[in-house]
Amino acid sequence: MSAVAEHLGTERAERIRVRGLVQGVGFRPTVWRLAHRHGLRGWVANDGQGVTIHVCGAGEAVDAFVGALKDEAPPLARVEAIERAAAPWLPRDQSFAIAASLHDGAVATVRTGVAPDAATCAECLREVLDPFARRYRYPFTNCTHCGPRLSIVEAIPYDRTSTTMRAFAMCAACASEYRDPADRRFHAQPIACHACGPRAWLERADGAAFALDAWTTLDAVDAVCSLLQRGQIIAIKGLGGFQLACDACDDAAVTRLRGRKGRARKPFALMVRDLAVARRHVPMTADEEALLTSPASPIVLMDRLAASTVADSVAPGLRTLGLMLPNTPLHHLMLKRLDRPIVLTSGNLAEEPQCIDNAEARRRLARIADWFLLHDRAIARRVDDSVQCVVAGVPRMLRRARGTAPAPLRLPSGFETAPALLALGGELKNTFCLVRDGEAILSHHIGDLENAPTCADHRAAIDAYGHLFEHTPHAIGVDLHPEYVSTKLGHSMADERTLPLIGVQHHHAHIAACMAENGVPLDSAPVLGIALDGLGAGLDGELWGGEFLCVDYRSFTRVGTFKPVALLGGEQAMHEPWRNTYAHLIAEMGWARFAMNYAELDLFRFLDSKPRALLDSMIAAAVNSPPCSSCGRLFDAAAAAAGVCRESTRYEGQSAIEFEALVDRPTLDDESDELAYPFAIPRLKSNGLPYVEPLPMWQALLGDLILATPASVIAARFHKGLAITIVRMIDKLVQRRSDQATPYRAVVLSGGVFQNRVLLEQVLRRLEPLELRVLTHRRVPANDGGLALGQAAVAAARLLNQETAPCASASPA
Repeated sequence: MSAVAEHLGTERAERIRVRGLVQGVGFRPTVWRLAHRHGLRGWVANDGQGVTIHVCGAGEAVDAFVGALKDEAPPLARVEAIERAAAPWLPRDQSFAIAASLHDGAVATVRTGVAPDAATCAECLREVLDPFARRYRYPFTNCTHCGPRLSIVEAIPYDRTSTTMRAFAMCAACASEYRDPADRRFHAQPIACHACGPRAWLERADGAAFALDAWTTLDAVDAVCSLLQRGQIIAIKGLGGFQLACDACDDAAVTRLRGRKGRARKPFALMVRDLAVARRHVPMTADEEALLTSPASPIVLMDRLAASTVADSVAPGLRTLGLMLPNTPLHHLMLKRLDRPIVLTSGNLAEEPQCIDNAEARRRLARIADWFLLHDRAIARRVDDSVQCVVAGVPRMLRRARGTAPAPLRLPSGFETAPALLALGGELKNTFCLVRDGEAILSHHIGDLENAPTCADHRAAIDAYGHLFEHTPHAIGVDLHPEYVSTKLGHSMADERTLPLIGVQHHHAHIAACMAENGVPLDSAPVLGIALDGLGAGLDGELWGGEFLCVDYRSFTRVGTFKPVALLGGEQAMHEPWRNTYAHLIAEMGWARFAMNYAELDLFRFLDSKPRALLDSMIAAAVNSPPCSSCGRLFDAAAAAAGVCRESTRYEGQSAIEFEALVDRPTLDDESDELAYPFAIPRLKSNGLPYVEPLPMWQALLGDLILATPASVIAARFHKGLAITIVRMIDKLVQRRSDQATPYRAVVLSGGVFQNRVLLEQVLRRLEPLELRVLTHRRVPANDGGLALGQAAVAAARLLNQETAPCASASPA
């Protein structure tokens, strides 16, 4: 960084621009305080690109001030760049002030973003727990550094009248704090206290009267703690929607919640009072602790301690627990007396959107909850909890929502002039993405677009983001799958607005998302992308799910794949893993060979009880059984063969998740690689592409079943063998391209399968000797939650190159 200084004696005057997430996060009052600390005069203002500062004072003080801008930025700020230039000298009698917003040097309304919701900061929590503070035990305490943002904003500009706090007029004390630049509540739009803000109360689900003092000597929030200790289920109005809570160590309460909610097996998230309670249940690392205590305060997936008293019914079949700390004063107060975890899951029936309105919650949750903890601050939009984990020593995003969305992602070099775009994402784990001013704004997690309420929420969120970010798209990006709700919506929107519609192949989007997140420039040399997931529309009507691609942002070439195997029963194969086992065995060896060699197996008897004649005719006639090169379905097939979720699954990805949880660590870490299940890499006769052939793996796995090898050992050998094969394929493809004019710039790993911690760690460790640059996801999910970012990057690249049609091919490496 350099600056041209104008010296007047020992003084210097500079114009400083700060770029990044610096609006609506308390950055201007921080600048004001730093300037006063360093004895500087001038002003600070928001502008269309961030924050502009004009300072004048001693040269050393200016340098120290600039250094402090990044080192002492507010907790919610993210400083991406600080630019310095000489500026006119300011009169010595001028003070330092917070000025009106600027645009091109003139006072104007600034187009600002919307910051993510943030967990209660330490200062606010101290006030809430201090009997002598005026906000003692106030459940809605917040300041500029914490509290609701996305969940309460309804319009722009972002001020109190544009949020759901407009119903609460500030008292004199709050108004004084709001106007004082020296106060950390300066321009904190949700500011409130007991005298003027929202209030919380308790209701019985059956509407009957009760005496509050039977449960607490304090207030309704404290009473919830007593109710939880007595095995009750509570519906709690949280920050971005209703939550359902019960004692996580009470198996009867957890089982009752599962039955009422209709969530048979999917794991529940937990909340704990503090880190001390968390350490009784998980062996927390420093990285995991940092995630838990960050302003985002996500759910963090961690290994479960054997001594944990959490009921097994919380996460059946798994060795991990998803824990979070309290993220609002209400949750802190609720758990203050509770020294064990509670279940805290979304307030809904299984697969429905969570409730956000009091009346809606009373209607929809009355048969689930025993009690309601309600309040009168409206929620503007549903915002789920973010989910993260640490894999290979790196924090990774699994679901981007509360605390992280909609913070913008700066697009890589070359995208600065990209036109405004809207990318609509996929069908599952949906998010959408806006592109503007060289940034990508990836929405909060919407969910699976399989039911009408979620679809309505999806469309409402798109409209709201367009308004909040003053965004009018010039083109729309969609997935190639014609039956995705998001794709159909994109066609409809493009027709209504007469906009270009840009179709982006599913796995190209996965790799492009990882490239964009890692800052790969627009005109960079191609990367080798490995996209492994359940399935996505390929080209010419094919279904893909295990792909090796030569990729740049504008186009891709398929250079390798997994063996295409019949998706037996179409969508049913995603819910009944045995169908994938049967299809694989028929494809690899046929029924006669399987019967001749493995008739003694329970797996044989199970499959033989199925309507094989019908299944065989479906495969032979290609009726409702399209070939699919899916790595995810290979996991299902192997898991079912080993006895994991053989008959059916109760949530998406269950068989693969529970198969991973079975992995025997000594086998994985210490057993010779020679015992890992082998795969071959021949070439497809149709097009010459190298592909992953599972026949040797099946022979080894079935042999282990005959030997009654434990399922945990089978799981370890499968994961290790698949990782070895993926690395072998990568090495072959890299070597074949190394003598070309444009060798691969990097290897990029994406797709939902790479959320498998065992597989990702094995692949990364085995890639190290190859000395390749390997890119993985961190801030954006590897699953379909990151798909919209990739669609946006590809669509932007094509528009910048005046291309609008999908550009791809399949050819030998």
